[in-house]
Formats: sequence, structure tokens, C-alpha cells
Amino acid sequence: MAFSRFSGPDGKQNQGERGRRVQSDFLRSEKGIQDKCGVFGVWGAPQASRLAYFASHMQQHRGQAGAGIVTVAAHSGIFSSKHGYGIVNEIFDKNSLDELEGHAAIAHVRYPTQGPAILANLQPLISVHERKMAIAHNGEFSNYKAVKLRLESEGVRFSTTSDTEIALHKLMRSGAATIEGRVAEAFADLQPSYAITILTRNELVGIRDPYGIRPLVIGQLNNGSFALASETVAFDGIGARYIGEVERGEAVFIDDKGMRRIQVFEPKRKIPCIFEYIYFGRPESRQFGSRYSNAEIRMGFGRQLYREHPVKADMVIPVPDSSVDCAIGLSEESGIPLRFGLVRSHYIGRTFIEPTQDLRDAMILRKYNVNTNLVEGKKLVVVDDSIVRGSIVKIIKLLRARGAKEVHVRISSPPYTNGCHLGIDTAETAKLVAYRFGSVERIREYINADSLGYLSKEGLLSNPYLPSGGWCTYCFDGREMTRGIG
Repeated sequence: MAFSRFSGPDGKQNQGERGRRVQSDFLRSEKGIQDKCGVFGVWGAPQASRLAYFASHMQQHRGQAGAGIVTVAAHSGIFSSKHGYGIVNEIFDKNSLDELEGHAAIAHVRYPTQGPAILANLQPLISVHERKMAIAHNGEFSNYKAVKLRLESEGVRFSTTSDTEIALHKLMRSGAATIEGRVAEAFADLQPSYAITILTRNELVGIRDPYGIRPLVIGQLNNGSFALASETVAFDGIGARYIGEVERGEAVFIDDKGMRRIQVFEPKRKIPCIFEYIYFGRPESRQFGSRYSNAEIRMGFGRQLYREHPVKADMVIPVPDSSVDCAIGLSEESGIPLRFGLVRSHYIGRTFIEPTQDLRDAMILRKYNVNTNLVEGKKLVVVDDSIVRGSIVKIIKLLRARGAKEVHVRISSPPYTNGCHLGIDTAETAKLVAYRFGSVERIREYINADSLGYLSKEGLLSNPYLPSGGWCTYCFDGREMTRGIG
């Protein structure tokens, strides 16, 4: 089996590939937390490529390294595709979207987990086998190395270094007579995590692993068409109504007759990724079946954070944007007024995508500016969602340079001590600040804060707005992710 090469409408490779290859070498050695990817799919909608574009834009926070859209035309069954580096509105324009003809589409925004940032790894991946299909993946197969070695021993040749290609090969090689059978056979020995969209000539498929680690939600457009996405915010961008989750171990099959749902694998212990609520998800999204938005949940984290670590100060300052709602909750609980003493430039991407620490530090100076009149001579509570590699050191230095009298840091999650291998591209465990320094006091000294308080794991999980059930907290305790998997 072969895969199509990813190129623009003129058949030429996207510019800057050599530079991206060089950057990928740095990324492999200087990883910090990187977003999980975002997937989308729609079936039975006019101008499906535009819906995929708008939905991908709404999920841009889940991946800024590259994006792709694949469409299929209703009558001809012809697949069209475009992939590129960067953010969605840099890759697609009106002409390229016009060339992506079809009534169905899947899309992907990417940060690399398995596989460096090279052109061939951009998703959705497409098979050029006569059994044509495309696939987009949020997550990471924990047993991908063993499965890949087995497939290679059976003569399979890989065209990418992405773990997602394993699933595509297995789908192509399946001897099952139906798409339901092929999906069940292909994923039977693939271990979490995965939330996946698959596009064929005849249907759109969504499947979620039996532990429900990664999110996948279902929406419906006004014309009755169904859509799939990583977050409900994608539906806001296309005028779709959120109708529920793809359940653990469930596959949904959407075609011209509608949607059918099949429990392909028995649901296992529920362990969705808690970091979706702490950092990754958009504030207005509802995830993992929650009745509440991420913003409401984060405000709960902030209230509990102050109860655990009270402090006397003049103002609460969030590190924008993901910490704003937590800071609001802390401000409400404490009575300390919230002010935007740090102003973020939204023309600068998330700082962890820069390939070296020096470049990340320089990016912080461009990304955040201090409102000197607000902070000068004041005792500040600086609220952030996590400390991974310690970039907050530069923020504290900036605030002190602008006259802050005291800087007290409050973090809305426990110490991040373990690198994730189920879909979040984090630094090696040995490079994580909490692992390196061991104690909160030593971290406080390293970041040069007057005080430092982390939200406890117990306080995190006691949030009354969280849905009931278990959570993957491996990044904090090194246990929950792998227990019972495999």
C-alpha cells in the first residue's frame, strides 16, 4: 500500500520543508508540553471543505504546527486534499477550498507526538489503495512500536513516521466484509489513546478508545448532517448543535442514511485526560460529557486554590489566556481584585513550540507585556495553570523589573512530574521542573517567587463541576495512566 504525497493544488511541495525538517530536529530534543491534536469530520453537507476550515479554526488551539483537510465527492468518489505547515488561515484560502470538492470532509490540526514535523506526517493521512480512505488521529497508540515492528515483519512498508499510519495499514489489510468489521479488526490490538475520524467513499467514521482518554463529540447541522470534533467549540463555528459524546469503545458510522452507533469494544475504566480541563480545552467548550463549560470548571479550581493557599495581596494577575478563568475564581474567593497586569499579544503563538529554551525565553518577551502602572509597588498573585519547564521565571523577572513589590505564584494543578506518552508531547521527565527540583520550596527558589502554591490532586478532583468518574492523572502521580491498560 502507498500513500499520497501531501502537496498544494499545483502539485508542488509546500515551501519551507527544509526549514521545518531542521526545526523538527530541535523539537525532538527540546520538547515541552505540546497540545494534543484536533480532529473534525462532517458528512452530507454542501461545501464540506469550508465547514472543515471553520471548525479547524475554532480548534486551532489544539495544534499550530500544521493542518490538513481531505474531502470526498458524492458522485465521483474522488478524494481531494491539501496540507501545510502553520495555522489554518495561512494554509487555506478561497481558491484552495474551492478545489476541495465534496459533500464530506475530515480535518486535522497538529502538534507532533509520534513522528517529527516533516511533510509526510501531516494529517489526515490518505491511502491510495483501491479501498480508498483517509484518517485523522488525536492521541498516541501506546503500543505503536511493537505493532509497527510486527507489520514490517509481514512486509508492510511505511511512508511516514507517524503512529497513525499503523491504523491505516491495518484498515487496508483487514479481510472483513463491512466497514464495521474492518474497524473492529483494525483497532482490536491498538492500545490507547485515540480519538479518530475516518473518511471513506461511503461513510464517515469516528472511534474512541475504551478508556475515553481523548475527547470526541457529535454534532448536528440544521440540514440534518452529522459532524464529529475534538471539542464542542468546533460546532459553534459552523452552526451545529452538540448532541453528545462518542462513548468509550464506541464507533459511529455516518452516511447518507444517517448515523448508527456500535459498541465495538467493551468500555474499560474511565480515565479521560484531566489536562483538557486544566489547560487544553477552550473555555467555552464542554468536554467529557460535562454539563459545565471548561471556564466554570477552571473557576472552581481557582476557588479551591485560594482555600488551600491563601495570601494577602493587592491584585490577582492571570498569565493569559488559559489561566484567566482560574484567576477569576481565585479573585472571587479571596476578594482580591483581578487585573490584567500581563497583556498578551495574540499574534504570537504558544511559547512551547519554539525549539530551544533561549528562543522560548525571547518569545515570552514578545508575547507578554507588563502594564507597569498597575503592578508598580504592588503585591501580586500571579495565577498560571502549570509549571512544566519553568518559563514563568521570565514572567516573574519581568514583573519585578517593572516594580512589583511581591510576586506570589499560584498554580491550578499539582506539580507536573511525569512526561505524558498518550498524546501530549511533553519534555522528557528528567527535564521537568517539578521532577528536577523535587520540592515546592526548591521550585519557589528557582522561579524567584515570594511564595508558591500548587492545587493539590485532592483539591483538583474534588471540583464539584467535574463529571463523575476517574481521570488520568499520570502527569502528576505516575500511576493512573497505565494501570489496567494493555
